[in-house]
Formats: sequence, C-alpha cells, structure tokens
Amino acid sequence: MVDKRPKNTKAGAPDAPRKGAAPEPPGLAPRRAALDILTLIAGGRTLDQAFEDCRSFGALEGPDRGLAHALAAAVMRRRGTLDHVIGAYIDRPIPKRSARATDVLRLAAAQSLFLKTPDHAVVSTAVALVQEYRETGGYAGLVNAVARKIAAAGAKAIEDLPDRIDTPGWMWRGWERNFGPETARAIARAHWKEAPLDLTPREPANTSAIAQATNGFVLPTGSVRAPAGSKVTRLDGYDDGLWWVQDAAAALPAKFLGDVNGKRVYDLCAAPGGKTMQLAAAGAHVVAVDTEGARLKLIADNLARTKLSAETVKADALDWTPGDLADAILLDAPCTATGTVRRHPDILWSKREEDVKSLAALQARLIDKALTLLKPGGLLVYCTCSLQPEEGEKQASAALSRNDGLERLPIAAAEIGGLAALTRDGDLRTHPAMLAAEGGMDGFFAARFRKA
Repeated sequence: MVDKRPKNTKAGAPDAPRKGAAPEPPGLAPRRAALDILTLIAGGRTLDQAFEDCRSFGALEGPDRGLAHALAAAVMRRRGTLDHVIGAYIDRPIPKRSARATDVLRLAAAQSLFLKTPDHAVVSTAVALVQEYRETGGYAGLVNAVARKIAAAGAKAIEDLPDRIDTPGWMWRGWERNFGPETARAIARAHWKEAPLDLTPREPANTSAIAQATNGFVLPTGSVRAPAGSKVTRLDGYDDGLWWVQDAAAALPAKFLGDVNGKRVYDLCAAPGGKTMQLAAAGAHVVAVDTEGARLKLIADNLARTKLSAETVKADALDWTPGDLADAILLDAPCTATGTVRRHPDILWSKREEDVKSLAALQARLIDKALTLLKPGGLLVYCTCSLQPEEGEKQASAALSRNDGLERLPIAAAEIGGLAALTRDGDLRTHPAMLAAEGGMDGFFAARFRKA
C-alpha cells in the first residue's frame, strides 16, 4: 500500500551505548538494534524510516537482521498488551528520561509472550541492554525481576485481555461506529499479523502465469498473492517488469475509472506510483503529480522497470494548474493511513485524533481542486487508505453536498471480483479482516463521481 504519511529528514542512529566490562551475551546485537529502532521511532521516525536509518540494524545480516525486525515490529503491534503486562509488575511508570528502560522491558515481554524465546536469553539480554546506558543502568535489578516474572507467567498473562487493547481509543471508536463491534474486533486481531505480499500484473492476461511462476495464487480481485517471506527482487518477473508490489485493496480504485485507453488521466498525490502504472498499462496518458522529488523518482524508476510511460510533475496538487483538463482523475489523498497498520504498525502510536480533522479538511480541499481540473462529464475517483469514516464515507457525502451537479456513480460488485466490500451507497470499503482465509487486505475507501 502507498504510504501517504509525511517523511522526516534522514538522520543517523541513536547515540552509541555505554559499553560495560561484562562479556556480551549471545544474541545481544539484534536486540540492541531493535532497541535503537524503537528509540528512533520515539524521536519521530516511522518504522520504515527507522529500519533505513538505524546503523546497528544495517550492520546485521541473516537471522539476526530478521530477529531485530520481528522484535521492533512486535513491540509496535502489541504495545498496548505489552504495557499492560509490564504495568502489573511495577509500582510506577519509568520516567521519560529513562525511556529506553521501558523499551527494553517491552522487547523482553514481546520475546516471552509472542516470539517464544527461551527465558534465559530474554532475561540475560534485557539486563545487558539496560546496563549499556548511563540513564538506564540503575534499572538493571527492576528489569531482571520484571522480565523473569513475565517469562514465568507466559501466555496466561494475556489470555483474558480484550482485542482492543492494542488500539488507541479514538481509533477504536471510529471503527466501532463505522463497522460495528464484531468487525472492529476482527480488524484489531488482523493487525497482529504482518501483511502478505501482493503483486499487480502489468498485463492482466499474464496473471495466472505470474502466480505460477512466483508460487503464489490469484485473489478474487485479480491480484497475485506471493508466499509469505518472499524476497521481492528475487521473484520471477521482477527484472522484466511484469508486475509491481501493490496491496490487493490499493489495486482496486484505478479500475473504477473504466476504459482509460487514450484518455488524459491525472493521478494526484501519486507516489510511489502503483496506480500510475495501472493507468499507464491500461493505455492512458497519465500525469503523475506529487510534492516530493524523491518519491517522484521512485515512480520514474518503477515506470522504467515495468517499461511503462507517464509524465511526472513535482507540484502541490492544490496549486497545480495544467494546460489541459483531464478526462479522468484519481485522487489518492493524504490520510491517517489507519488501513495500513499491518504494514506500518507504528501508525497506531504516531497518529492522533486531531490528525483526522486536519487531514479531512485537506482532503475536502483536494476534492474541490480536482473537480476544477476535470472536464465536464469526466470521472473522479477519490480514495484513502484510512479506516476512519471522516476520511471516507463522510468525506464522500460532504463532497456531494457542497458541489452542485456532482453525481456519485456506484461501484458494482463485478468490478471488485464479487468481494463483499460495498457500502449502501455503492462506495468501496475494505478492511484488514476481509479475505481473512487468504491473509487479509488493507483498509481502503473509494468513491466514484461524475462531474456534471
């Protein structure tokens, strides 16, 4: 799924730890890297940025690298659970100036509760980690005691916890109102697992062949789902540009523009370019607009690999004034991205309720601007990778109410492979608990409009 969150400036890893005299226990390096990653996230980076920027993580290879990745992701996915369990064994929260000690305990608890790590390895590495820093060294005794107690309790410590415990309250309330309590719980459980790898074929006729070549299978929506753990660049067809990585839900909105062959289509907020490639592969003259040069380069690189052509423009869509009006526009607007938590679990803790309000205001402005760039009779597809109704269902209704002559064109079940993902108004609404037997899918909203 396209990550529409703002990017931070790249910077180095956290300060190097203070080394002690004691011998380093086996397996400390990947746990140290995971701790560094959590420190970077606390400083404002996304999980993906932390993986990219963390020098200690970059130095790891093979299983150690995989362990560090799994540890950091587990803490982000299950932080509510971890903090609840840790809280049962400490009298008061650890001060913010010693936040690393809290993260060490989270890493220890994640290993005991979810990764099934041997108790001795959990405790010894946790104590060694907390002793490496001046501001946390005094918590070695506490960490030792709490880590041992959590390891001894095991699964019993979490068996009665509610599904919602790993979801911020404001986020949960939006899901419960929009989907109902049962579906909200299913979404929360779906977030405990990493998202699968989906591929969009450049030529739909090759879908079955790509699935066979990659040992994957074809989803009802037309995407190919590759085996878990697949290395993208090593999959058959990558070098030849026969497909690109794109979640099954994210691959749907571009289809709602219908036959775009020979038409002028604007892809607004386009990076990293999955929908641009879909439209270009369908024969459209695509203009991909985005504000970030680095992300536009990513689009250009993807177009080159897939041997497709599109024009790229670095501009803020709100200020952009092209010479010609479009036959169709795809607006994948910036949003809280709560539909992509399986891929970006840090969203659970980095987003705030006030973000929804500010982003919804931006989305409304982008919709109104897009309509000024569209020919009369042209189609506009508005979409977001958010589960919050303010960025989806409510946004579509508001657009209709303030734009005279704007008509909603309901999406048909046949356009989404018969998936039960349509609202009463005929808009697309997917969530991570859909296609559960096949591995789920991202949360997405899309509405299709025609300009009078």
